[in-house]
Amino acid sequence: MNEYKTLQNAAETEYIVQKSRFIGHAAPVSDADDALSFLEKIKKEHRGASHNCFAYIIGKNKGIIRYSDDGEPSGTAGKPIAEVMLTKDVADCIVVVTRYFGGILLGAGGLVRAYAHAASIALDAARVCTMHETARYRLRAAYPLWDRVNHTLQSLPVILETTEYLEAVTASFLCRTDDGGIVSAELLKSSDGKIEIACDQTTFFHPW
Repeated sequence: MNEYKTLQNAAETEYIVQKSRFIGHAAPVSDADDALSFLEKIKKEHRGASHNCFAYIIGKNKGIIRYSDDGEPSGTAGKPIAEVMLTKDVADCIVVVTRYFGGILLGAGGLVRAYAHAASIALDAARVCTMHETARYRLRAAYPLWDRVNHTLQSLPVILETTEYLEAVTASFLCRTDDGGIVSAELLKSSDGKIEIACDQTTFFHPW
């Protein structure tokens, strides 16, 4: 998998229906422990809430999916939250929907709609983004070649990270792994094959 969707940042939204407050909290997380830590943080902040229902999805292939109704009727809260997350195709993130009961019963259908809507607007506020498999390259060029190499870099789909001027010019840059072959070929062509270039590591990165 060369890309997957997650959340760009954490966000909080509020939705009121029949006097019940539904506060949606969405955030990117790195693993299940991170997700549970975020959940505990929300629970502490909202100790007086009627419910703190949640769902989290971990892994680019969505290998871990967990959710909880936290006392709401079975299937009316955690699962609807998870289904919204799956519809938006996100991973490595958590959504917690805090409910402060307003005194009016919503019924099973009303709860499903309320929790799903609260999750959806929280995810939208946190901004779904695409993480691309990204390679970090390092190159070394003699000073007489650097102007040509740098000019080529500016025209390529790369993000230049660092440039150091020592015995030679050394630089590091990021590019999508799918573009790595073309980028390397263009840089070698611009220098007549006289630069040193190698992939240092791969990760997932946003934005492009």
